[in-house]
Amino acid sequence: MPAPDAVGKRDVEPDGSRRYTLTGSRRAGRLMRALTETGLRERAARPLVIFDCDGVLVDSEVLACDVQARALTGYGLPISGADVARRFLGMSAKDMRRLLESDFGRPLPADHESRCGEELFRLFRRELKPVAGIAGVLEEIERAGVARCVASSSSAERIALALEVTGLSTFFGPHVFSSSMVSRGKPAPDLFLHAAKTMGFAPESCVVVEDSTNGIKAARSAGMRALGFVGGVHCRPAHGDDLLAAGADLLCRDSLELAKALLGVTPIEAGTT
Repeated sequence: MPAPDAVGKRDVEPDGSRRYTLTGSRRAGRLMRALTETGLRERAARPLVIFDCDGVLVDSEVLACDVQARALTGYGLPISGADVARRFLGMSAKDMRRLLESDFGRPLPADHESRCGEELFRLFRRELKPVAGIAGVLEEIERAGVARCVASSSSAERIALALEVTGLSTFFGPHVFSSSMVSRGKPAPDLFLHAAKTMGFAPESCVVVEDSTNGIKAARSAGMRALGFVGGVHCRPAHGDDLLAAGADLLCRDSLELAKALLGVTPIEAGTT
């Protein structure tokens, strides 16, 4: 006798034996529950990987810091690109302005951000490159079906241009988050929490890849795991120590180590076989 909830269909096997195939709403309900539970378990086992943009995906930090340094020096506040990086890396434009005006003792020009942005966008279109090996890491993550997004202190327009000119935008689609979307930028946790909530992940199921101490602090404040990344050309020898001191769970010196940390694989550079 078939099971009580097996309705309708009795098939004949090649050897002449008979078997019953479950049909109807009960079987469909059980199947859907099983698939849902399996999908939830698989998703729970995979983290959401949240990438910073500047210095992690694209080698933009030297370009951006030099633009800021030239502008600030022109206002009478001499500063080098290296000092801009040391003090303001990972910080939103709003927070950077506040600190600079405190140092300067007077307001910056109202058009400071727009002027620097125009110069930087021109440089991006001519010179911006992806961080070495990062395209291969993203290909492996995509192949593994790992959820991913970008969460950056930069403006939405700057992030979009950076990803477009380096050919990385296809890895993220619309899943790009800017500090302009929240009230507080890094080192506050707001941006990462907003990204995780929008993507449908709990903070403890997220891994953040960051090159700045402000970003590491933001990730830890959000209750997320934090990977410090020093594969960008702007990273000085002691930069990794700074990230570990800020709370990074692990330090990745290049894209190869990042791929191993995220997936345990060696990446194949995008476009190669």
